[in-house]
Amino acid sequence: MSSPVFSRPRCRRALLLLGAGACLAGPAFALSYAEALSLAELQNPALRAQQSSVDAAIAAQGAAGTLPDPRLSVGVENLPTSGMDRWSLTRDFMTMQRIALMQEVPNRAKRDARADGSRARAERERAMLAVQRLQLRMALGTAWVGVQGATRRLAVLDELLAENQRLQQTLPVRIASGGALAADLLMARQEALTLADRVDEVKRDTDRARAALRRLVGPQGDEPLDGDIAVAAMQAEQLRARLHQHAELAPYPAMQAMARAELREAQAESRGDWAWEVAYSRRGRQWGDMVSFQISFDLPWQKDRRQQPAIEARLRDAARVDAEREEIERRHRQELDEELAEMQALDRQIARAESAGLPLARDRLALGLSGYQSGKSDLGTVLAARSQLLEQRMRLIELQTQRSLLLVRLNSLAEE
Repeated sequence: MSSPVFSRPRCRRALLLLGAGACLAGPAFALSYAEALSLAELQNPALRAQQSSVDAAIAAQGAAGTLPDPRLSVGVENLPTSGMDRWSLTRDFMTMQRIALMQEVPNRAKRDARADGSRARAERERAMLAVQRLQLRMALGTAWVGVQGATRRLAVLDELLAENQRLQQTLPVRIASGGALAADLLMARQEALTLADRVDEVKRDTDRARAALRRLVGPQGDEPLDGDIAVAAMQAEQLRARLHQHAELAPYPAMQAMARAELREAQAESRGDWAWEVAYSRRGRQWGDMVSFQISFDLPWQKDRRQQPAIEARLRDAARVDAEREEIERRHRQELDEELAEMQALDRQIARAESAGLPLARDRLALGLSGYQSGKSDLGTVLAARSQLLEQRMRLIELQTQRSLLLVRLNSLAEE
């Protein structure tokens, strides 16, 4: 009786939860895009780092608007240094051992501005986390499409190599019977060399895409891929309506709130802060102890030299953030228009390749084969027609890959 093993779905769930390596030995199972995305989010160091930034910003919120820590002071006042009572703590009525508690109180507007700035900073870090997640999704989609496109190109080349091998195997018999020329075998071998070079190039592209996938999902990036990415072609109006949710624009509302909070904090500096202090002074037994209480206030009497320049700097900083956001929005609007134009061109090229390019290339190959079999044309005509069909098929795969990459990008511009 064989020992029990875990089922593949259970192994996959354990892998997603634990972030471990490959499961129990057995036949490789295909990796779906949803599983790859879960793995990538579990293992991505940039996401973990940004999550730590979010947690740190949230943790700092509690202290943002609180009062500073009170200050405790201990000392001796009016200690004689000469005369009969020198260095005595009790004989002179003016000598006091003093302990005091002081509390600085920033004005309410400043504390509120600091609290608002801390909340805005946490929101910015959350937005940056969403940006990191979008960038991860885009990187994973790019690697996924790259692997699939290279795999499809390699399958076409393997198919043509198999046809070439069959041709090379049948040519010696035909040459011996006079049905083919000796040069035909040389041309078939030359085609095999050309195809081998193309296979090496595609394998290189596959290895690069697999390396990118392994960086994101770990060893599971070497598994067969199960299915395409579920991305839908969106209308231009939908994409333009989502432009304000663009990944690079997401942190700017929080950054603008931070700039406004810093401006309010600078403006609050002109109001001044205050502090209070309570002190207990102990004297000799023949003298009574004393309690003191005082309040102190800041006097911002040089506002034009101290507070106003800081306010102007914060105003300029807020204007900079607004201008940066506008510039990025304009740039992405231009990029979106360019990508929509590219998508339209790709759709037209794919349609022409499927409706005309491939059928024409297949018809030309069929005519060449018919002529070669009837002795009306040579093998070079057949190989040239087969090469053209190969280029048409490879071009169609490349166009479809470009379109898929563009869809991945357009669908990864905004957080859902």
